[in-house]
Amino acid sequence: MQIARNVSLKPYNTFGIEVKAAEFSSVETPDELRQLLSQKGSLPFFILSGGSNILLTKDLEAHVIHINLKGKEVLKTGDDSVVIRVMAGENWHQLVLWTLQMGYGGIENLALIPGKTGTAPIQNIGAYGVELKDVFQGCQAMEISSGEVRYFDKAACQFGYRDSVFKNELKGKYIIISVDLVLSSQNHQLHTAYGDIESELQDIPAESITPEQVAKAVIAIRRRKLPDPAEIGNSGSFFKNPVIAAAHYASLKEKHPSLPGYAQQDGRIKVPAGWLIEKCGFKGFRRGDAGVHTRQALVLVNYGNASGAQILELAREIQQKVSKEFGIDLNPEVNIL
Repeated sequence: MQIARNVSLKPYNTFGIEVKAAEFSSVETPDELRQLLSQKGSLPFFILSGGSNILLTKDLEAHVIHINLKGKEVLKTGDDSVVIRVMAGENWHQLVLWTLQMGYGGIENLALIPGKTGTAPIQNIGAYGVELKDVFQGCQAMEISSGEVRYFDKAACQFGYRDSVFKNELKGKYIIISVDLVLSSQNHQLHTAYGDIESELQDIPAESITPEQVAKAVIAIRRRKLPDPAEIGNSGSFFKNPVIAAAHYASLKEKHPSLPGYAQQDGRIKVPAGWLIEKCGFKGFRRGDAGVHTRQALVLVNYGNASGAQILELAREIQQKVSKEFGIDLNPEVNIL
């Protein structure tokens, strides 16, 4: 393990933003991570994994720790289920493909989500009617101040919509080193009614649909709608889908009959942020190299050399327009630094 200085972070964030880290290390084992944390220097630590949910707006006067822990194993098998442990540095999409090859179901709807497995619980990643919490058993996390490892079960993680305890009271205090998931090994419970999955699979009899086919449908949909970070810098959905009061939704529906809405358990309504942004005229908008994707208004993009500050300026402009037009505050899903 080496410590490098004045390192470009452009290869380590999917927005492709050119900023530098004062110090940089890549750790491949928990022991390396613990050793590094014990060497308390003058700079604060900053944890970087896949860099897929972050917008960097300035150089980091920090010691950036790149989490590159690899490995996956089966912890337990049951009649219809299996528990797997996945190290934090494993690529999430490659993990999904591996579970399908093994005959496991449960995360097929989460195919093609960028990033690493260790950041999945922080964000409680989700797509097409499934969230990580639906298959989550627990995670091991190392306390930054002591190097001690603690196990967090589902309740301790306090999952919410794109939210967890690691984004709130424990933010910056722990580093997730592994994640345990409970997946189905047979009698799979498939989720095909959300979004375009149903129409994508319409030619297949419902009783014959497999997790692999659901994943293929999700991958096809995402590739049609979302840009590949390897081709255009982006971090996927930039904003969370807002959840508003039913009365507010009803009022907006009168003015905008095509406004989609999804009822929540608490009686409120989730509204697609992309729809709101598109109606405000931002779909396909571009200012310099900072823009909004041409096919999905929820995705902000870097066409080449945009700075993080320029993308943030555009995001704030979008927030102001949506608030003015619809009385809805959009909150970023992406972490902004």
